[in-house]
Amino acid sequence: MQAAYFVYVCLISDAVCASLLKTFMARRAARAKKEHDGGEEKKQKKKVKELKVLDSKSSQNLSIFLGSFRLPYEDIKNAILEVDEKVLSESLVQNLIKQMPAPEQLSVLGEMRDEYDDLAESEQFAIVMSTVKRLMPRLQAILFKLQFEEQLNNIKPDIVYVTAACEEVRKSESFSKLLQIILLFGNYINAGSRNGKAFGFSMSYLCKLRDTKSADLKQTLLHFLADVCQEQYPDVMGFTGDLIHVEKASRVSVETLQKGLELMGRQIKNLEKDVDTFPPPQNDKDLFTEKMSSFVGRAREQYGELDLLYQNMEKEYDDLGQYFVFNPKKISAEDFFGDLNTFKNMFQQAVKENQKRKEAEEKIKRAKLAREKAEKEKEEKLKRKQLLDINTEGDETGIMDGLLEALQSGAAFRRKRGPRQAANHRRAGHAVTNILAKELMQEDAPPSSAVPTKKKKPEDAEEPTLEGAESLEELLDAAPTRSS
Repeated sequence: MQAAYFVYVCLISDAVCASLLKTFMARRAARAKKEHDGGEEKKQKKKVKELKVLDSKSSQNLSIFLGSFRLPYEDIKNAILEVDEKVLSESLVQNLIKQMPAPEQLSVLGEMRDEYDDLAESEQFAIVMSTVKRLMPRLQAILFKLQFEEQLNNIKPDIVYVTAACEEVRKSESFSKLLQIILLFGNYINAGSRNGKAFGFSMSYLCKLRDTKSADLKQTLLHFLADVCQEQYPDVMGFTGDLIHVEKASRVSVETLQKGLELMGRQIKNLEKDVDTFPPPQNDKDLFTEKMSSFVGRAREQYGELDLLYQNMEKEYDDLGQYFVFNPKKISAEDFFGDLNTFKNMFQQAVKENQKRKEAEEKIKRAKLAREKAEKEKEEKLKRKQLLDINTEGDETGIMDGLLEALQSGAAFRRKRGPRQAANHRRAGHAVTNILAKELMQEDAPPSSAVPTKKKKPEDAEEPTLEGAESLEELLDAAPTRSS
């Protein structure tokens, strides 16, 4: 076995063996070195992440926060001292307040500055922050400064909306007249009952007008009211334009306004106290007292103006309650203006629905009239056609009856005619007279069976001389007399 192995080794040259060692043994040595170094690094890393004061959850949350903002610890510290709003955003300060270790932990970590390199990142950050005096009051004051304008802009418009809405409702003549009409309707409908002589009603009743249906269930009392106002009281229709701020006032919670105003007052008071009792600047970069002193003065002034606006709003709403006879303490401004806004929207919707209903009724009416007109024209056309058929069958008889009636009444001789027109009518009269004479002669002739006579040829038959007859008497004289 050994001989065979030796033989194989002898078959490989020294150059191949050297290349074999260089290629594979070097790689093996590098891997061994890497594993050795990695083990040392892992041990070192594990040693750095070992926590001394903070718990694992707090440390993890703080590390995530620091990783998201990626700012050097010293830069954050200097921004807090300088109250640098370019660096300190509202989100950053909120997270600092939320993730910052407790003052006791900061105090303990502040004494471990010598072990800074051996501490975890979160504890290293805490050591840097522990050097800032009264850190938490600073952060809260800075956050209040950053949020002050937003708080002001959230509270002030709502106070203005409610105040304006109170004035609009009280001063609107069209709305006052509308309420009178509604009260009149209610008393008239409830006549004879205990509610028939009411002096007023609750504003919440306005939203119930839609619940009262007509006898035929085709419309509601609200629709009837809108229709009457539109036709007989057009000036009332402008009340919706008078109550401009009612919609916005309906979304305002006076209780929330009061709480926000009280919180702002407390924050300003606390900031004034902190500024007065704050220690001297700890270094040249500490500008907290300087910047906060100027800010708190402006904040106090703006808060005073806002508080006056709020007090005026409360007075306006109390006066409105006295005007409409309701208790402002029991009915909130949000509920009162909410009912008014709902009624305003319902009234406008009723006007639109009435318009659509009228348009539909007018369309039906026009269609009915068009249908009746078409049927009437059809009947008249049928009658004319039937009359035309009758006239065609008895045309000659009809003409003769009309002429005889004209001759008997004398109407044919009473009309004044012009020279030319008279000649034309005279010739027409001659022709008619000829026809009448022929008929008279035929009637006077004896029956053929009683007196046989020899038939004459048409050309030999005697014809009475009718030319030159100017009147019916001459025509009758020229014709043979009837046999008795």
